Amino acid sequence: PVWAIGTGKTATPEDAQETHKIIRDWVSKTCGAAIAKDLRIQYGGSVKGASAEKMALQPDIDGFLVGGSSLKDDFLDIIANAEKGLAARK
Repeated sequence: PVWAIGTGKTATPEDAQETHKIIRDWVSKTCGAAIAKDLRIQYGGSVKGASAEKMALQPDIDGFLVGGSSLKDDFLDIIANAEKGLAARK
């Protein structure tokens, strides 16, 4: 997608969720529902502290492949906000 790592472009949480759901549905159809349920699908686009919580709230986004932001102070915000989003899903 245009929002893959290194592009600097960020998908909306809804766009990312839609793509992740397509992947999970394909795995479910191809490999079985149990495998799809247990599969962890990580978002590989740009993520920042400000967007991490909304991304993590999406039911089919199980984590992030953080690129250059992992070298910046914002990385701590990404971790904290992703944790909030994931906790809110439970």
